[in-house]
Amino acid sequence: MSEYRVGHGFDVHRLVEGRPLVLAGVTVPWDRGLLGHSDADCATHALCDAILGAAAAGDMGEHFPSSDPRWRDAPSLGFLEAAVRLAAERHFRVENADLTLIAEAPRLAPWTGRMRDRISEALGVAPERVSIKTKSSDGLGATGRGEGIAAWATVLLRRQEQA
Repeated sequence: MSEYRVGHGFDVHRLVEGRPLVLAGVTVPWDRGLLGHSDADCATHALCDAILGAAAAGDMGEHFPSSDPRWRDAPSLGFLEAAVRLAAERHFRVENADLTLIAEAPRLAPWTGRMRDRISEALGVAPERVSIKTKSSDGLGATGRGEGIAAWATVLLRRQEQA
Protein backbone atom coordinates (compact mmCIF):
# COMPACT_ATOMS: atom_id res chain seq x y z
CA MET A 1 0.00 0.00 0.00
CA SER A 2 1.33 3.46 -0.95
CA GLU A 3 1.65 6.18 1.62
CA TYR A 4 1.37 9.81 0.64
CA ARG A 5 2.44 12.85 2.63
CA VAL A 6 1.64 16.51 1.99
CA GLY A 7 3.92 19.28 3.19
CA HIS A 8 3.74 23.03 2.96
CA GLY A 9 6.36 25.68 3.39
CA PHE A 10 6.55 29.45 3.61
CA ASP A 11 9.42 31.90 3.45
CA VAL A 12 9.83 35.65 3.08
CA HIS A 13 12.93 37.83 2.73
CA ARG A 14 13.50 41.57 2.66
CA LEU A 15 14.66 43.22 -0.58
CA VAL A 16 17.92 45.17 -0.26
CA GLU A 17 20.39 46.88 -2.58
CA GLY A 18 23.69 45.19 -3.37
CA ARG A 19 22.47 41.60 -3.61
CA PRO A 20 21.40 39.54 -6.63
CA LEU A 21 17.75 38.51 -6.81
CA VAL A 22 17.69 34.71 -6.89
CA LEU A 23 14.33 32.91 -7.02
CA ALA A 24 13.88 29.19 -7.67
CA GLY A 25 17.53 29.00 -8.67
CA VAL A 26 17.24 31.72 -11.32
CA THR A 27 18.94 35.11 -11.09
CA VAL A 28 16.31 37.68 -12.03
CA PRO A 29 17.64 41.05 -13.22
CA TRP A 30 16.53 43.65 -10.66
CA ASP A 31 18.02 46.56 -8.75
CA ARG A 32 17.66 44.75 -5.41
CA GLY A 33 18.02 41.23 -4.10
CA LEU A 34 16.88 39.25 -1.08
CA LEU A 35 18.66 39.60 2.23
CA GLY A 36 19.70 36.40 3.96
CA HIS A 37 22.61 34.26 5.09
CA SER A 38 22.58 32.08 1.96
CA ASP A 39 21.49 33.38 -1.44
CA ALA A 40 18.12 34.03 0.32
CA ASP A 41 16.11 32.26 -2.39
CA CYS A 42 12.75 32.28 -0.59
CA ALA A 43 11.13 30.12 -3.28
CA THR A 44 13.61 27.32 -2.78
CA HIS A 45 13.52 27.72 1.00
CA ALA A 46 9.72 27.32 1.02
CA LEU A 47 10.06 24.13 -1.06
CA CYS A 48 12.74 22.78 1.30
CA ASP A 49 10.51 23.28 4.32
CA ALA A 50 7.57 21.68 2.49
CA ILE A 51 9.64 18.57 1.72
CA LEU A 52 11.18 18.38 5.18
CA GLY A 53 7.77 18.83 6.77
CA ALA A 54 6.12 16.14 4.67
CA ALA A 55 8.94 13.73 5.53
CA ALA A 56 8.76 14.70 9.25
CA ALA A 57 12.42 15.66 9.00
CA GLY A 58 12.48 19.03 10.73
CA ASP A 59 12.98 22.34 8.96
CA MET A 60 15.65 24.37 7.19
CA GLY A 61 16.84 26.05 10.37
CA GLU A 62 17.62 22.65 11.84
CA HIS A 63 19.56 21.37 8.82
CA PHE A 64 21.07 24.61 7.45
CA PRO A 65 21.25 27.11 10.34
CA SER A 66 22.14 30.69 9.46
CA SER A 67 24.65 30.58 12.33
CA ASP A 68 26.77 28.10 10.33
CA PRO A 69 29.36 29.87 8.14
CA ARG A 70 29.27 26.95 5.64
CA TRP A 71 25.95 28.26 4.35
CA ARG A 72 27.09 31.89 3.85
CA ASP A 73 25.99 32.91 0.31
CA ALA A 74 25.33 29.23 -0.50
CA PRO A 75 23.09 28.49 -3.49
CA SER A 76 19.74 27.32 -2.15
CA LEU A 77 19.29 24.72 -4.88
CA GLY A 78 21.88 22.73 -2.94
CA PHE A 79 19.61 22.88 0.12
CA LEU A 80 16.72 21.66 -2.01
CA GLU A 81 18.74 18.73 -3.34
CA ALA A 82 19.74 17.89 0.25
CA ALA A 83 16.08 17.99 1.36
CA VAL A 84 15.21 15.57 -1.46
CA ARG A 85 18.01 13.25 -0.28
CA LEU A 86 16.78 13.44 3.33
CA ALA A 87 13.29 12.52 2.18
CA ALA A 88 14.75 9.64 0.12
CA GLU A 89 16.58 8.36 3.22
CA ARG A 90 13.13 8.08 4.78
CA HIS A 91 11.96 6.27 1.63
CA PHE A 92 9.95 9.17 0.16
CA ARG A 93 10.16 10.76 -3.24
CA VAL A 94 8.61 13.94 -4.56
CA GLU A 95 5.50 13.39 -6.69
CA ASN A 96 4.77 17.04 -7.43
CA ALA A 97 5.37 20.57 -6.17
CA ASP A 98 3.28 23.73 -6.32
CA LEU A 99 4.93 27.08 -5.63
CA THR A 100 3.43 30.57 -5.39
CA LEU A 101 5.70 33.63 -5.45
CA ILE A 102 4.31 36.86 -4.01
CA ALA A 103 5.95 40.08 -5.18
CA GLU A 104 4.77 43.51 -6.21
CA ALA A 105 7.90 43.95 -8.33
CA PRO A 106 9.69 42.83 -10.33
CA ARG A 107 7.26 41.10 -12.64
CA LEU A 108 8.22 37.42 -12.26
CA ALA A 109 5.96 35.68 -14.77
CA PRO A 110 8.55 35.89 -17.61
CA TRP A 111 10.96 33.85 -15.49
CA THR A 112 8.71 31.01 -14.32
CA GLY A 113 9.64 28.66 -17.19
CA ARG A 114 13.33 28.77 -16.29
CA MET A 115 12.46 28.51 -12.60
CA ARG A 116 10.34 25.44 -13.27
CA ASP A 117 13.21 23.79 -15.13
CA ARG A 118 15.69 24.47 -12.32
CA ILE A 119 13.32 23.26 -9.61
CA SER A 120 12.27 20.11 -11.49
CA GLU A 121 15.92 19.20 -12.00
CA ALA A 122 16.72 19.70 -8.30
CA LEU A 123 13.65 17.68 -7.28
CA GLY A 124 14.39 14.91 -9.79
CA VAL A 125 10.93 15.12 -11.38
CA ALA A 126 9.60 16.00 -14.81
CA PRO A 127 8.84 19.71 -15.33
CA GLU A 128 5.13 18.98 -15.70
CA ARG A 129 5.15 17.94 -12.03
CA VAL A 130 6.19 21.44 -10.95
CA SER A 131 3.88 24.45 -10.91
CA ILE A 132 5.12 27.99 -10.33
CA LYS A 133 2.66 30.85 -10.07
CA THR A 134 3.22 34.55 -9.43
CA LYS A 135 0.94 36.89 -7.52
CA SER A 136 1.02 40.45 -6.27
CA SER A 137 -0.29 41.70 -2.94
CA ASP A 138 -2.20 44.55 -4.59
CA GLY A 139 -0.27 47.07 -2.55
CA LEU A 140 -1.06 45.44 0.80
CA GLY A 141 1.54 44.58 3.47
CA ALA A 142 5.31 44.39 3.18
CA THR A 143 5.26 42.53 -0.14
CA GLY A 144 2.69 45.00 -1.49
CA ARG A 145 4.93 47.92 -0.52
CA GLY A 146 7.82 46.25 -2.38
CA GLU A 147 9.81 45.62 0.80
CA GLY A 148 10.22 41.90 0.22
CA ILE A 149 9.21 38.75 -1.63
CA ALA A 150 7.36 35.78 -0.14
CA ALA A 151 6.81 32.21 -1.28
CA TRP A 152 4.31 29.46 -0.40
CA ALA A 153 5.01 25.86 -1.40
CA THR A 154 3.11 22.58 -1.26
CA VAL A 155 4.59 19.20 -2.10
CA LEU A 156 3.28 15.66 -2.31
CA LEU A 157 5.64 12.86 -1.29
CA ARG A 158 5.06 9.16 -1.86
CA ARG A 159 6.69 6.39 0.14
CA GLN A 160 8.82 4.08 -1.97
CA GLU A 161 8.75 0.34 -1.52
CA GLN A 162 11.85 -0.90 0.25
CA ALA A 163 13.86 -3.62 -1.43
